[in-house]
Amino acid sequence: MGFEEMPTNRFVETGFWNFDALYVPQQHPARDLQDTFYISDPQHADRPREDPHPPESLPNGAPSGTPTKSERKLDYEEYWQNIREAHEGGKYGSIGYRYHFKEEESLRLVLRTHTTAVSTYMLHKLAANPCPARYFSIDRVFRNETVDATHLAEFHQVEGVIADYGLTLGGLIGFMEVFFAKMGIHRLRFKPAYNPYTEPSMEIFGYHEGLG
Repeated sequence: MGFEEMPTNRFVETGFWNFDALYVPQQHPARDLQDTFYISDPQHADRPREDPHPPESLPNGAPSGTPTKSERKLDYEEYWQNIREAHEGGKYGSIGYRYHFKEEESLRLVLRTHTTAVSTYMLHKLAANPCPARYFSIDRVFRNETVDATHLAEFHQVEGVIADYGLTLGGLIGFMEVFFAKMGIHRLRFKPAYNPYTEPSMEIFGYHEGLG
């Protein structure tokens, strides 16, 4: 379906990429110790910066670390400040969460709770040379869950991102119907949902003939 796999070999992330860049407020329950594994040594990382060991190529196919003529250099300090301002007082039409953004909380090291941290990093990279792109990943994530018959502290997440112009919610629904149909899942139902980093958001329910 035209997707390119994202590099997902970085299991440890900062709170910035795992939460803040996704507009999850710093007082959100998902950031509590009972939900997230925090690293004890070292506890914190540097502010966002260029990856010292980047992937072999950028999502658009250009060699990593070798900007094209039309590609602008990413300003990570500007990005940091934009995210901070969006949380504190709002930005880009948002009123923000109106709280004091704590750098120490943002730079705490965590075992990533979702692969969306990687998607955010890749989309920021794509901003150096905006173009249509499709990314996917299938990899491990970690949650501080009570282990039982249906929960583990480690599981796999499937993720896909489509970046393009003129995208619509109807187009997304149509794509999901094709995606699930390839796995034999039909009769989908879509339910409106809330996520702090996507708007609009939906939950998807499907019916499988063999499973009922």
